[in-house]
Amino acid sequence: QVQLVESGGGLVQAGGSLRLSCAASGRTLSGYVLGWFRQAPGKEREFVGAISWSGGYIHYADSMKGRFTISRDNAKNTVYLQMNSLKPEDTAVYRCAVRPSHRADYDYWGQGTQVTVSS
Repeated sequence: QVQLVESGGGLVQAGGSLRLSCAASGRTLSGYVLGWFRQAPGKEREFVGAISWSGGYIHYADSMKGRFTISRDNAKNTVYLQMNSLKPEDTAVYRCAVRPSHRADYDYWGQGTQVTVSS
């Protein structure tokens, strides 16, 4: 089992930045991929990006490229989502998740952290 806890959300003005953290515990993450997702009220869940624990794989949704950056700290079992040039449409609950590298489906999910971007 993997437990995931997100943090770092909050209220920020348009154009500002936030860094979200996802702390993982319960097992080693070797061979796993950690992804970030977001969901706004009334909208479907949206993929943001993902990174392998080894650091050899990073992928972003096209709409996120250039503004969002994913990184990880293996010693802290933590993955980060750096968000720059935030827009009101980025407002959502952001969740991290884990999947084996050979699967498309994510098995473990955090509870999420709220990001609100004001105009």
